[in-house]
Amino acid sequence: MTERTPLLHYRLSTSVNESEQRSPPAGQAPEQHPGSPRQRSAHQRQPKKLSIFFGVVIPTLLSMFSVVVFLRIGFVVGQSGLYQAIAMFLVAYFIISMTVLSVCAISTNGALDAGGAYYMISRALGPEFGGSIGIMFFLANVCGSALYVLGLVEAIVATFGVPEDGTVATSPYQVLPSGYWWSLLYATAVLLLCLLVCLVGAHIYAKASFLIFLVVMFVLGTVFVSFFAVHPRTVVLPSTANLIANGTGPVFPTTANFTGFKLETLLGNLWADYTVDYTTGYMMTFATVFAVMFNGCTGIMAGSNMSGELKNPSYSIPRGTITAVIFTFIIYNLLCVLVACSCDRVLLQRDYSFLRDINIWHPFVTIGVYSSTLSAAMSNLIGASRILYALARDDLFGKVLSPAKKTSHSGNPWVSVLISWFLVQLVLFSGKLNTIASIVTIFFLLVYAAVDLACLALEWASAPNFRPTFRYFTWHTCVLGIIGCAVMMFLINAIYASASIAFMLLLLLLIHYLSPTSSWGYISQALIFHQVRKYLLMLDVRKDHVKFWRPQVLLMVSNPRSSVGLITFINDIKKSGLYVLGHVQLGDLSTLPSDPLQSQYDSWLYLVDHLNIKAFVNLTLANSVRHGIQHLLFISGLGGMRPNTLVLGFYDDCLPKDKLIDPSLSGIQCTDSSGLSQELEQQPPRFHFTSLRGSSDRQDCGEFGDGKVLGPQEYVAIIADAMKMLKNVVLARYFNNFDRAQVLSPSSSSPGKGAVYVDVWPVNLLRPDSSSYVDTCSLFLLQLACILNMVRAWRKATLRLFLCVEEGRSVRGSEEKLGQLLKELRIKAQVYSVPWDQQVALHWQRQGEWGKKHSSQSPDATTEEKKLRAGEEEEDEDYANSFPSNATRLSDDYLSAVNKLILDAAHPAPAVRFLYLPRPPADTRRYTTYLHQLELLTQELGPTLLIHGVTPVITTDL
Repeated sequence: MTERTPLLHYRLSTSVNESEQRSPPAGQAPEQHPGSPRQRSAHQRQPKKLSIFFGVVIPTLLSMFSVVVFLRIGFVVGQSGLYQAIAMFLVAYFIISMTVLSVCAISTNGALDAGGAYYMISRALGPEFGGSIGIMFFLANVCGSALYVLGLVEAIVATFGVPEDGTVATSPYQVLPSGYWWSLLYATAVLLLCLLVCLVGAHIYAKASFLIFLVVMFVLGTVFVSFFAVHPRTVVLPSTANLIANGTGPVFPTTANFTGFKLETLLGNLWADYTVDYTTGYMMTFATVFAVMFNGCTGIMAGSNMSGELKNPSYSIPRGTITAVIFTFIIYNLLCVLVACSCDRVLLQRDYSFLRDINIWHPFVTIGVYSSTLSAAMSNLIGASRILYALARDDLFGKVLSPAKKTSHSGNPWVSVLISWFLVQLVLFSGKLNTIASIVTIFFLLVYAAVDLACLALEWASAPNFRPTFRYFTWHTCVLGIIGCAVMMFLINAIYASASIAFMLLLLLLIHYLSPTSSWGYISQALIFHQVRKYLLMLDVRKDHVKFWRPQVLLMVSNPRSSVGLITFINDIKKSGLYVLGHVQLGDLSTLPSDPLQSQYDSWLYLVDHLNIKAFVNLTLANSVRHGIQHLLFISGLGGMRPNTLVLGFYDDCLPKDKLIDPSLSGIQCTDSSGLSQELEQQPPRFHFTSLRGSSDRQDCGEFGDGKVLGPQEYVAIIADAMKMLKNVVLARYFNNFDRAQVLSPSSSSPGKGAVYVDVWPVNLLRPDSSSYVDTCSLFLLQLACILNMVRAWRKATLRLFLCVEEGRSVRGSEEKLGQLLKELRIKAQVYSVPWDQQVALHWQRQGEWGKKHSSQSPDATTEEKKLRAGEEEEDEDYANSFPSNATRLSDDYLSAVNKLILDAAHPAPAVRFLYLPRPPADTRRYTTYLHQLELLTQELGPTLLIHGVTPVITTDL
């Protein structure tokens, strides 16, 4: 079937798609495009002046009538019968009516510029859809123009050409040479005539359209009159020799009757009688006849394409388009009834040009065919040039289409006209009318479907600014229009339809990645907002379960220039959870003229795009960093999507390095201000983050805080605040030099032959006397390490779990117990036992010294010292995971020994280490000591995460 339909498309009507294309010429006058001063002056010289009748009704009627009404009516009724013919028109007009409703809705939702369907689709769906559909709209116009030029030439040759088979001419007017090259010459001459009209300007065709309309309507009037005025007669049928195989095939009648109005004739034409098409030799079916007939119902875009020249587009387009559609529907059905009542079935099936034979004067129908086809060819050429000009003006394809922007003094885009003419001339060389007809029809159906999709998207997005004055539509009509267009596309030719959709998607992707950001607005953003809001409301925090827990991270960043490594690493560990980049700027809004954060958002969003991470950005203004982080922890996220884990860079004296200059410079270290300034000159202007200071400023390697605005006391207080708010806390150290690509490359670690390791130490190393491997915090460490190992890039990394044991305890029993736990948790890891008797001995040695020194209170001890010691004795009973009562009793020797133990136990060195982070002490006066102990513990360990979990995140349940 996919091959039969195209064959019919032209043979039965060369007007296959003139419907759609008539519109651009009159409706896309170049003078109406807003742009340069020259164009504006042209716009002033030629004000919008077309009324509903001249601007919408006439172009639409010309598009929907033309050749169809003269060559297809008999074919439809003869094959399918009157009942099915009327049913076909009802279905076809139902499909196009759905699109008409969408066109009317969009056209009444604000001011329209010239450009017709392309303008509506691009401004509603964004540049991707608009540009891809615009290109297909342009190609459809080009192919349509070639189609009608070839159709006109074929009609001329059929009337005035010498027969190619050498038979004797039956008319004295048959004097023109015929053949492929002669037909190409005639087509080129006709196309040159169209080119001259287009170069003069679209207003020439606009003025002539009324005259052409009068001619077509006059010819149509003679057709109606002929049914009543012409007496019954016998009509000689076209030759059918091509269907007789070696004289043995069926012999078809050579004459048929025009009977006038007879009941017997009507009864004979009521029911379907599908037979072989005498022009192609293919058997007809309901689908093939419907596909051919549907081409005559297109052309509804003519009025909307005139939007640039209408007095009031929002008023004229709905009324004019609906009027034209209703009028054509009535005419088509009247013709079906008159034909069924007056022409016998043989005449309808064997002579598709019978209206000429039964007309009161035969040349009337020929004149109608010629004039309508020529106007269709010119309108398609003008329409193609205007669409190309609109595409070039919108800069969707960069410099490729920039020459098409050039216009004449009157605003006529002559370069676009020449390019369109050249492409039409190329199509003329093919001469395959059937293929062209199918492609043109499918392209226009795609445009119609896109208009329905645009209206559907606007309706579903529920945007407050979408309030068209035309309200006779719903999302149901849009969906029906899309489905109807899609069904017709595949009914006409499934292969061409599939190829067209694939081509459109390819253009869509190309424009998405290559075109600049437009200012038209993106309907996708409105739709996403609508759906996200709906699903966020459905996300109930009361239904949270540990089985579906995932990290939702708030990473505090002071200056992204030195935090690139940490930002990219945390992006890997989020496991499809929420990821927020937080930043606190110090200030008081009451003393500032405006919000200083508004101008910074673009730089942060560019950073997210540049690093290719999936993160949100949340900035706040506060009088201290601590208060700012409290703000972010309280208000970040919506509904069930709120951060449950706070990540801070470590507070130390590490020298920050700018990693944001260029990805290729990620390994360059700036050691002096001159080198830094040279690199900053290469900085893309879209990043407007402050430059880094020298080593004299106290900075954390994760760039969480700055020594001048954040002290160690406040830093530890932030950790304590987060734990009070039941947030997990992660401290990241030594990520200033972290390069994800280098770490994960096969040759990153030569000792391990490219192996990547992740080390986990699930023990509170600050409490060796009460270490536990199965508390909440330990399991949280295991969960994060496992999540990292599940990421595609880290999937080949090996987890190493280190078990600290003392002499005299069952090492094998501890390993088996831990191995069983890992098995139940479905975590693959290598377990290593590490003896740490020497380190524990140092710890207990310090405890013994402390006990001797403070076995009895000194008489000269101050009251505060006594209170402090009393407080320490009370804390000795606390659980190991809570406040470390021995924080002040851990010697630097012990911490250094544990640090060396961690370093010596790992061969080769891991890519990252996960360590247990104990709670800060209850006494705020020990915060500085606590931070000092963490610093000694993690010294020179490389990329390290100190992690404290406060909520259960692992379950063995199904």
